Amino acid sequence: MIFADKLIDLRKKNGWSQEELAEKLNVSRQAVSKWEGAQSIPDMARIIQLSELFGVSTDYLLKDNLEQTESSAGTDLAQDTVPDVPARTIGMEEANAFLKIKEENSRRVALGVLLCILSPAALILLGGINEFKLWNWSSEAAGGVGLLVMLLMILPAVGLFITAGLRIAPYERLEKEPLETLYGVTGMVKSRQEKFLPLRNRYLIIGVLLCIASLIPLFVSLVFTKGESFLQVIGIAAILVLAAIGVMLIVRVSIIWGSYQILLEEGDYTRESKESNKHTSLLTTAYWCLVVAIFLLWSFLSNDWKNTWIVWPVAAVGYVAVAGIIKALERK
Repeated sequence: MIFADKLIDLRKKNGWSQEELAEKLNVSRQAVSKWEGAQSIPDMARIIQLSELFGVSTDYLLKDNLEQTESSAGTDLAQDTVPDVPARTIGMEEANAFLKIKEENSRRVALGVLLCILSPAALILLGGINEFKLWNWSSEAAGGVGLLVMLLMILPAVGLFITAGLRIAPYERLEKEPLETLYGVTGMVKSRQEKFLPLRNRYLIIGVLLCIASLIPLFVSLVFTKGESFLQVIGIAAILVLAAIGVMLIVRVSIIWGSYQILLEEGDYTRESKESNKHTSLLTTAYWCLVVAIFLLWSFLSNDWKNTWIVWPVAAVGYVAVAGIIKALERK
């Protein structure tokens, strides 16, 4: 029996359609159809994946002289030894494709974060201009233009986030499941990680320093002015500009560095961490949704956009504390 016939037989015994098998293998239905039609043979990474999925040996799949009777014993043995969640096998081609998409997404997400942080700046400046009567604008006009600019910055940012999410969706399981890399993959990833390390450290240092230095313009404006002045408004807007650039740099290199850690199962992506993250991801989503709701509600009700930005640094510090408590409880 040839490979195509064995694949059809094993798929039907498990009660799967071609679409269901394709989804489990992260390939297209057309690829499975070609395999079963003897039009093509999967690469070795897929052969290993099929072997683990069906609980048979790779010899049974590849050698035509091995019949189903020989695979049955292998199936029973495999069922005793294969864990409930088999490791996902990653070949060189898939690893390179994943790293490329992550690198492209790092630019999209970093730019989106920059736009989101900068979005209230126009509203703050126009509010200050109106408050100190620098232009002959009504408060409604200044607020309306500021909100329009903010929305025009947030909309493309959301588009960038959605695009990045759709592009990486086929690889989401890599962040959640145990991985086994084929020959050469680990060495390639480690080599790229080592080359990227100096750039990552440099960007992280610059990003952190910019975030800290973002407070300097506000302090300077407080020193050289008495009482409230438009210079203080500029200082607040400068905080957003410097912090946005700093966070953008940190996000950019963190996403790329994270892609290496995912494939090497290091840092936050060890097998133990993946198991732990299953319990914390829902809480993280709920936390940040609540923060966004508080920010918008406070800002619109008070119309005090130049001060409500404080929600974000407080929320960031709070999240670190919450995450630490959760991890401590899980270890306990």
